[in-house]
Amino acid sequence: MAPRKGQKGGGGNYRNSRDDRRRHSAKRGPSDRPSDGRQEEYRAPRYSPAQLEAVEELLSGIGTPEPAPFVPDDFQTEALSAIETEDVLVTAPTGSGKTWIAREEIRRLLEKGQRAWYTTPLKALTNSKYTEFGIEFGAENVGILTGDRKENASAPLIVGTTEIYRNQVFDSLRSGEQVDTDFVILDEAHYLADDDRGHVWEEAIILTPPRIRILLLSATIGNADEFADWIAEVRGTKVRVINRAGDRPVELRAAFLAPNLQLFPLINKNGKFNREIEQFRKRDSGYGRRRY
Repeated sequence: MAPRKGQKGGGGNYRNSRDDRRRHSAKRGPSDRPSDGRQEEYRAPRYSPAQLEAVEELLSGIGTPEPAPFVPDDFQTEALSAIETEDVLVTAPTGSGKTWIAREEIRRLLEKGQRAWYTTPLKALTNSKYTEFGIEFGAENVGILTGDRKENASAPLIVGTTEIYRNQVFDSLRSGEQVDTDFVILDEAHYLADDDRGHVWEEAIILTPPRIRILLLSATIGNADEFADWIAEVRGTKVRVINRAGDRPVELRAAFLAPNLQLFPLINKNGKFNREIEQFRKRDSGYGRRRY
């Protein structure tokens, strides 16, 4: 019996039709390459005077500031002083220097031969702090504990996820041993309100022995005084609230980089979405809707 069309051995019809489809597919769609195969020369995007003015305003002030002596803000020195005898809850905008408070207290503890834990809710942030503190205090003095990494676990400063710290507290209480730290920093403390993971922060706060001082850092706690009252109640300690209200010290600016390499501020002068960006939302026939 002779093979049907499309079956292997069918007189080459299947292979020929398949090759035709490949050639046809290769010809579809616009090509960015010149016909001779050379790379297309880069062309700088063209801006209208209004666009250029908007971009210049967007990029103004960006750069490396002139070196100057560091002078801590009042809220930083207040927190560092209060930590000596109280639990402290610091709420301050991102970029205002909350980590400086933790770092300086860690420095004092290490100089006295004491130990500290620095917890975060995210593995990426934990890894970042591990690298930062290793440079600051020496790699031999810093360890990391997450679900994926366990390095230098006997170091005087441990950086880890809040879940790992909570688990160590549980283990110490079950075995009747002392929790092996003198100070705990709970970074991103607003995670206590998280529906799925908030109980971890609750348990860490409740079960940490009162002899261990806690420093809580957050940029987004709106009910700081109520939060502090709860901590004082469950731990039997004094809690100082330090609220650094106000705008971010480092301004955030948002922009859109178009396919033609033009840069557009995402927000216009009136605080509204920049409608000029809508010109780059287009339909490419044959390939569905493409969004930029």
